[in-house]
Amino acid sequence: MIIQSATYLISSPDYTKCPKADRPEYAFIGRSNVGKSSLINMICDNHKLAKTSASPGKTQLINHFDIKSISGESSPARRGETTAWYLVDLPGYGFAKVSQTQRKQWEKMIENYLRNRENLVNVFVLIDSRHSPQKLDLEFINQLGEWQVPFNLVFTKADKETQKEVSKNVKAFLDAMRKTWQFLPQHFVTSAEKKMGRDKLLQFIDACNQEVNNGEDS
Repeated sequence: MIIQSATYLISSPDYTKCPKADRPEYAFIGRSNVGKSSLINMICDNHKLAKTSASPGKTQLINHFDIKSISGESSPARRGETTAWYLVDLPGYGFAKVSQTQRKQWEKMIENYLRNRENLVNVFVLIDSRHSPQKLDLEFINQLGEWQVPFNLVFTKADKETQKEVSKNVKAFLDAMRKTWQFLPQHFVTSAEKKMGRDKLLQFIDACNQEVNNGEDS
């Protein structure tokens, strides 16, 4: 997949205020300071697209980005066609230093979006590859399972530790999931700085877009 354009569209306080659900949509979420904005910018090849900040918790609304892309070699029938889809930047579920009231509002906003957004194809849950399994990440993933929301795992900041350490942490996380999950989702190991994992993520989104489009055609 080749990204033709990626532009910020709108920030919404509620899923009912989001843009018309007329194209495939992919949401990105993770704990505060997991590197979400950097990953989004890396995927879209635009380092100014999502605002990065030294202080976690800057994302407070449902942020939509309008993406135009050209399918890759995996779709001969649609090769060269421009596909429109939404990329969504969601607030972190670890939350920064905010009031209990604000935290509850964010939690409800995220839950309503994830459970009710009809064109949501997949949620990419970002996990910091530098750490051993965190309870908060596992709890959020289990919640997605209860809500029956499709998701994949994206391990971030793989350049910040040795490959051995990253592999150990990824394996430990997947092993922790196996205690409650029969089947594990696909996972990606990424580095925003080195653009590691970008092609695989785009290939996955490309394949999902094709499935959606083929479903509409049939």
